[in-house]
Amino acid sequence: MENKPTAADEVSKSDVEWQETLSPQEYRVLRQRGTEPAWSHPFNEEHREGHFLCAGCGAPLFSSDAKYDSGSGWPSYFAPLEHAVDITVDRRHGMVRTEVHCRRCGGHLGHVFEDGPTPTGLRYCTNGTSLKFQPTTT
Repeated sequence: MENKPTAADEVSKSDVEWQETLSPQEYRVLRQRGTEPAWSHPFNEEHREGHFLCAGCGAPLFSSDAKYDSGSGWPSYFAPLEHAVDITVDRRHGMVRTEVHCRRCGGHLGHVFEDGPTPTGLRYCTNGTSLKFQPTTT
């Protein structure tokens, strides 16, 4: 799945437009950097082949091939699709973490940690609310 964005692909909306477009929970997670409770999202148990897309703009973010059960309570991936995400430093809550955002719309996805499996050693701990699932059609 080709995913190299261009400037023309970027999604920019006002806060009011995001509120009109997203559900209240999606808005809280994607635009206000919220977190859903652990074990609360059905994507923890999603095992079909396909792609996980940004719930805000539809950009492809993760392949089911990179999904694994981290035991954390949130959908986890060892790598995003190429050019899919950006990262920033998050100093909220008295700690330093690496925050993950959709490269196309800037929506908050979750955080990345260095305790994942091979081949990357990374765990992209992602709010299921920030995602949509597109199964592979055969």
